[in-house]
Amino acid sequence: MKRRTWMPVAAVALALCVGVLWWVSRATAPRTADWEDVRAEARRGGYRLIDTEGLQRFLDDPSRRVLLVDAREAWEYRAGHIPGSVNFPMEPTWWARWRKARALEKLLGPDRDRTVVFY
Repeated sequence: MKRRTWMPVAAVALALCVGVLWWVSRATAPRTADWEDVRAEARRGGYRLIDTEGLQRFLDDPSRRVLLVDAREAWEYRAGHIPGSVNFPMEPTWWARWRKARALEKLLGPDRDRTVVFY
């Protein structure tokens, strides 16, 4: 009698396990971000986007203090970067921002009046 009551429970548990294993191991193609995705992320994060001409104006203006942060991997930074920039490798995800928050705070320092540009 007890066997009959546990059989449906065991079948549901097995089906649930198989379903979870299938879900986490399925092949998915990553979606490529487009310009609208970048703009939406900037709005959500409270960031302002500038183009290369705007950056050049910032760099040419001696009254502006600008910190350039190259967020690419170290080998990419070594291959070529904007002169005067510092390397701070970081993936563009919330997890990476959370994980490196203290290191980023240390890099940025106490000066809140300068413009910080990540590229």
